[in-house]
Amino acid sequence: MGLTGLFLCTFLVVHMIGNLQLFKNDQGLAFNLYAVLMTTNPFIKTVSYLLYLSIIGHAVQGIYLVFKNKQSRPVQYAVYDGKASSTWASRNMGLLGTILLVFVAVHLSDFWFEYKFGHVPYATYATNLENGDVKFMPAPPDYKQFNKLEETTMSTPEGQFKITIVKNLYLEVSEGFKSPWLVIFYLLSMCAVSFHLYHGFQSAFKSFGINHPKINGIVNFIGTWIFAIGIPAGFAAMPLYFFFK
Repeated sequence: MGLTGLFLCTFLVVHMIGNLQLFKNDQGLAFNLYAVLMTTNPFIKTVSYLLYLSIIGHAVQGIYLVFKNKQSRPVQYAVYDGKASSTWASRNMGLLGTILLVFVAVHLSDFWFEYKFGHVPYATYATNLENGDVKFMPAPPDYKQFNKLEETTMSTPEGQFKITIVKNLYLEVSEGFKSPWLVIFYLLSMCAVSFHLYHGFQSAFKSFGINHPKINGIVNFIGTWIFAIGIPAGFAAMPLYFFFK
């Protein structure tokens, strides 16, 4: 649980940094190029398979631990005050993990599966090589190609331009987050991420035997402010950005 959990934490950091391209004022060019990199780079594709296995392994192990905990005490205490010795997050990791598993399935279905196997339109970008200005225009509706990315350069009286034709996942994201129900679902899921990471990150180090007053403060700080607050807030900002845009 600790190993797969920390690997997933690392992925969340990398994934959020990549998704910050959504906020760049270039009509989706940087994010669409990031999507190509994430789905074509051999190293990233190899790591992605480890990611899928980690998600499945983490979920299965979590379900098993919940089962073993229930099995160890089939008859509950007559009086039990859980909050006296544990946090709400630690007592409900099974519930939080189930919510996150549903979220991952919905997230992959909405974007990853659609990008890989659905009909995502292409977009054309003309980047001025002198000043960096980006002009956007949809690719023709019947435009089809096997590559997710096509780049050429051309010279015009206005200057030299880099022409990029790429799958427009940015459009899928911006259109998807116009739905208030999807936005609410994402926000609630990020709340679950927050509580799950608040307990899980610190618990992983204790599982490895790393539990000492000299470093506990650093671990707690990172677990609270980066993983329990920063990461969920960053991901939550994305659907809100497109919904109110």
